[in-house]
Amino acid sequence: CGQCVQACPVGALTEKMAKGRGRTWEMKKVTTTCTYCGVGCQLELNVKDGKVVKVTSTHEIPGPNNGSLCVKGRFGYDFIDHSDRLRVPLIKEDGAFREASWDEALDLVARRFGEIKAQSGPDSLAFFASARCTNEENYLMNKFARAVIGTNNVDHCARLCHASTVAGLAASFGSGAMTNSIDELENTDVILVTGSNTTEMHPVFGSAIKRAVKSGRTKLIVVDGRKIDLVDHAEMWLRHKPGSDVAWLNGMMHVIIEENLYAGEYVAERTEGFEDLKRVVASYTPEKVEKISGIPKDDLIAAARLYAKAPAASIIYAMGVTQHINGTDGVKSVANLAMLCGNIGIESGGVNPLRGQNNVQGACDMGALPIVYSGYQAVASAEMRQKMAAAWAVPALPDKTGLTIVETINAAAEGKIRSLFIMGENPMMSDPDQHHVEEGLKKLEFLVVQDIFLTETAGLADVVLPAACFAEKEGTFTSTERRVQLLRKAVEAPGEARSDWEILCDLATRMGYPMKYACAEAIFAEVAAVTPSYAGMDYSRLVNGGLQWPCPSKDHPGTKFLHKDKFVRGKGLFAAIEWIPPAELPDGDYPFLLTTGRVLYHYHTGTMTRRSVGLNERYPECLVEISREDAEKLKIKNGEMVRVTSRRGTMEAKATVGDMTEAGVIFIPFHFSEAAVNKLTIAALDPVAKIPDLKVCAVKVEKAA
Repeated sequence: CGQCVQACPVGALTEKMAKGRGRTWEMKKVTTTCTYCGVGCQLELNVKDGKVVKVTSTHEIPGPNNGSLCVKGRFGYDFIDHSDRLRVPLIKEDGAFREASWDEALDLVARRFGEIKAQSGPDSLAFFASARCTNEENYLMNKFARAVIGTNNVDHCARLCHASTVAGLAASFGSGAMTNSIDELENTDVILVTGSNTTEMHPVFGSAIKRAVKSGRTKLIVVDGRKIDLVDHAEMWLRHKPGSDVAWLNGMMHVIIEENLYAGEYVAERTEGFEDLKRVVASYTPEKVEKISGIPKDDLIAAARLYAKAPAASIIYAMGVTQHINGTDGVKSVANLAMLCGNIGIESGGVNPLRGQNNVQGACDMGALPIVYSGYQAVASAEMRQKMAAAWAVPALPDKTGLTIVETINAAAEGKIRSLFIMGENPMMSDPDQHHVEEGLKKLEFLVVQDIFLTETAGLADVVLPAACFAEKEGTFTSTERRVQLLRKAVEAPGEARSDWEILCDLATRMGYPMKYACAEAIFAEVAAVTPSYAGMDYSRLVNGGLQWPCPSKDHPGTKFLHKDKFVRGKGLFAAIEWIPPAELPDGDYPFLLTTGRVLYHYHTGTMTRRSVGLNERYPECLVEISREDAEKLKIKNGEMVRVTSRRGTMEAKATVGDMTEAGVIFIPFHFSEAAVNKLTIAALDPVAKIPDLKVCAVKVEKAA
């Protein structure tokens, strides 16, 4: 992580990547927000001669990281000046790209969008926003789709990671966001981590958990099918089978209710639906849960008691809970457990989903979703439609529910979506069942991709628009703890690349809807005017570390934790939920269970980190985690190539043999295009959140020929 370099008092340790590129006093330091995970770390881009030379951090900068950075934040910056960066617009002719001017490219996009809208209606077009772009840019994509085109077909990658969080927590609490703050962990009595490899996915947050445990005050429970790093710091480790979350959560609640350990007064005064919950969990005895989840009954009972008896307990989860066909049920079950023990609306408690990308929270907040405007104002509400139509100066806005990412790809394959505009997303790597994704994208009549590199998706486009990266523009990101933070420009974009918001404004204007903003700050002022939870914010108030929403007025300090006196929905709602098995389980033909995820040294589809020399040195290729027991049976040695096959595709990569996974389960990261694991995954969807089941499918494993 390079923290030793940061801490070294005599300069004996230096960054290898910055060697010979300038003296410290020759560099300009620009404080900004990290572009990787959702923790929102503050860092300094050190600039000399118009180039980012190195990244530093300091305790003096207000931020959730207190001067710490992870390996990606400190060393994963060389993509900014990479030779692969897109520098000019590209137009595809006869199967090959040629360079074009901005006028030619945007005129073509405006003309084709207009023609398709006129011929087939606005719902024949769709738009993907991006969790890597700023709040301002996601807000404008939401505005462009609805006010310029007239469709609610706008979505982004939260659909693939935390759509079930938004749906589940909104149903239970009235707000679909992290309830508490990162710095509250130091006073938490018990932390329950499930479905989150925190020290690799959110390393700075993971360090905060370890510090809390080391203090002696906090006890840690880890519920995970893999032997992740946090297991070594845990009071208890419950190793469960992927896809069994609802069952073991119901089992813990069964124990807590049976032993009368729940917060009876809190439940009576602040919640509803308890009797229905009690009736359902009554059948989830520890013995039954052991058969479903693999968790020994005595361990389940002990963990339930430990959590229930804590004065303040925090539940931390990520995509190990959400990316299932019952992901929304899993989130509601987490909410049930927290409410049952009175852990919502108190400091150092709560339900705390960790957002995987830098601005997943913000993109959701900004209305880059098919059913809401910014601030989760429902498009189904006539009042909200009238409000936004007036703000955007259009006669009316569409009331038909838009398509999600997976539904858009399906509709493209069926010929119902004729054109797609993708800003900063790479569905050819991130979406399940990639053969189907490719089929859908290739069937489109007109595909536009706006990005910083020619990604696997951009390679299929008719027009590619070069965008500025995080270091080359102004704006805001919203972190996993609902903290809105400033992004500051440090260097110029390469060639003719432009900020995403500038491109969107230019395109909208060419289509007869003038979008004129002097700067990103002017866009944020409009966001605050139409978004109640952001109403009290402006750039001047965000300078010293940002503000946490809701912040409804200029004199409001922001909200450290949610639901203090009452839930957003009034009373918290218990959901009585039965466990259902995953859509696809191992059988005789496909005897292994595949689960996917990330590794410390890479990020999402690898667009940025795989262009970072240092990070690639540390983790240069895809590895298939397999247990020693299974490797011995299959006569597979560590480092040998293996072939993994599902009902949808095949891939090959090297095996890494160890004890991270248990027998019958393999794990593969999804960062590597040459070993694309999402060729194998299943596109079965959660019926509520429409999130795909990326964590469970059946495969067979064999030694590659």
